[in-house]
Amino acid sequence: MSAILSKSAEAVTDALSKATENLSVKDDASAGPSLYIDETAGSDSATGTPTAPLSTPVFALTTYPSSALFVYKPAEDGSAKPVAERSADDYAPISGSALKKAKKTIEINARNAAKKAAGAAKAEQEERERREREAKRLEEAKKIVLKEDAGLGEAAKIKIHQGEQHRDKRIRVFGWVHRLRQQKGITFIVLRDGSGYLQCVLTGQLTETYDALTLTTESTVEITGALKAVPEGQKAPGGHELVADYWKVVGRAPSGDDAFSSRLNKDADPSVLADLRHLVLRGETASSVLKVRSAVLSAFRGAFARHHLLEVTPPCMVQTQVEGGSTLFAFDYYGQPAYLTQSSQLYLETCLPSLGDVFCVQESFRAEKSLTRRHLSEYTHLEAELAFINFSDLLTHIEAIICETIDAVLADPASASIIAELNPGFTAPKRPFRRMDYKDAIAWLREHGIQKEDEDAEGNKLLGPDGKPQMSDHVVGDDIAEAAERRMVDTINEPIFLTGFPREIKAFYMKKIPGDEGFTESVDLLMPNVGEIVGGSMRIADYDELIEAYKHEGIDPKPYYWFTDQRKYGTCEHGGYGLGVERLLAWLLNRFTVRDCSLYPRWTGRATP
Repeated sequence: MSAILSKSAEAVTDALSKATENLSVKDDASAGPSLYIDETAGSDSATGTPTAPLSTPVFALTTYPSSALFVYKPAEDGSAKPVAERSADDYAPISGSALKKAKKTIEINARNAAKKAAGAAKAEQEERERREREAKRLEEAKKIVLKEDAGLGEAAKIKIHQGEQHRDKRIRVFGWVHRLRQQKGITFIVLRDGSGYLQCVLTGQLTETYDALTLTTESTVEITGALKAVPEGQKAPGGHELVADYWKVVGRAPSGDDAFSSRLNKDADPSVLADLRHLVLRGETASSVLKVRSAVLSAFRGAFARHHLLEVTPPCMVQTQVEGGSTLFAFDYYGQPAYLTQSSQLYLETCLPSLGDVFCVQESFRAEKSLTRRHLSEYTHLEAELAFINFSDLLTHIEAIICETIDAVLADPASASIIAELNPGFTAPKRPFRRMDYKDAIAWLREHGIQKEDEDAEGNKLLGPDGKPQMSDHVVGDDIAEAAERRMVDTINEPIFLTGFPREIKAFYMKKIPGDEGFTESVDLLMPNVGEIVGGSMRIADYDELIEAYKHEGIDPKPYYWFTDQRKYGTCEHGGYGLGVERLLAWLLNRFTVRDCSLYPRWTGRATP
């Protein structure tokens, strides 16, 4: 180190000596080239002539140390001659005090530059020595080879979630390094295997191996040791920690620029997070959402089983539409036009005569070019159909299934703890849900001044003179916009069954209200912060009425022969609904967007990874 400081001192001395030599500027014009300066109109990027003066003496002396300096003299009245019209006579030799000040500034600058260079050299040398020490340390670490002590007895191979029943026993676990904290002589690892998290403690020689010194997060490891309850007053996942006696790396994750934390961080752009969804899933929040998703689907299946609904699996490739042709994903199916299903409802109806009430958990696809936080191009659609019911029965059933499912999820400690963390204060909805007729909703929106954006016949927004969207009050017949619908349910702040929508804005198969034929026995279940999560209706049961509905919508009934036959061979009053699983999860877990509630979400422009 003394040699470094000596070299640094020499560097400073040399720099100061050179600076002093350079400042030996003579006052007569024969000392070197003449440079002209105007601190007001000059520029240090100029050439230094009378018509292109420099700006500062410091720059002039630094660039041309032996030059003679001349400074512009304004007229006695303070006026300045245009630069382009000047000659050497308009300048006077620089004053002694100004020259001395410039030399002093240059000397200070030279001293500072020399110190900076010396400091950089010192830092570079220290970094070089640090790297050498680290390289030597790693080479020494490679000589340490861990061997498992057979005298400690057989270790039980377990998953982390099985830890509690193996306390005070020797165990062996495998997993990913979720978090890593290294101190002198001790290393703390939070291990993750998908079933839970486990704190592991490495001490002594276990921390001195090459693998220990180069360990990175997301590496996979095998750790063996005694599982001990954490001391009172301390916390760890599961209330215990693994005191390791042996460990090894199974798969090493990269470090540096390609390290997990370098590629993925909380400030990453949303598009980057979408590209790296496979890595995002390793995070605690993303994985927690998916765990609750699994619990929700399991709870739904349990509720359906208690209500004696049978699960079926309809096809995803279809040749008929359900919700309108504009949102169909079309493809060529062996030379025939086909589509990805918008809904499995029509197929579920065909199951009623043979299987009774049925449900399915199936992906549905909507080719809506919508980028809102509540729309996906592919989503998990939970649908059900029930025979021999009326509209009141349908609402009661939906209510029961939703409430029983949420109650079951909250009764599960693991799911309940996640919900409490992600959505503090969440409480299960209470029955009965508020019922609100569509016409009453229109009146409510008008009373509360919630307007709609006007559109032309093609659905294009109309703009006012100020360039802003043209707004107007809702009227009966409107398809209530998503934003208005959400404001209403957020204001009321409780689940709402919104019923009785106009026939013209609903699907062809919905049953009309007897005595009020312009409206349908239809329902949307609205939840605060999300809006619609369920859409359902009674279905047209009469053969002739269904044929008329095809005609009204301009639909060719031939491809629907199998659906029409349900009214031909023993019809019945029946109804059903579809629930968007991602929307329900967004409500349950207080997620801003449904994209967070899908394993690999698909929306307009996004089909990777």
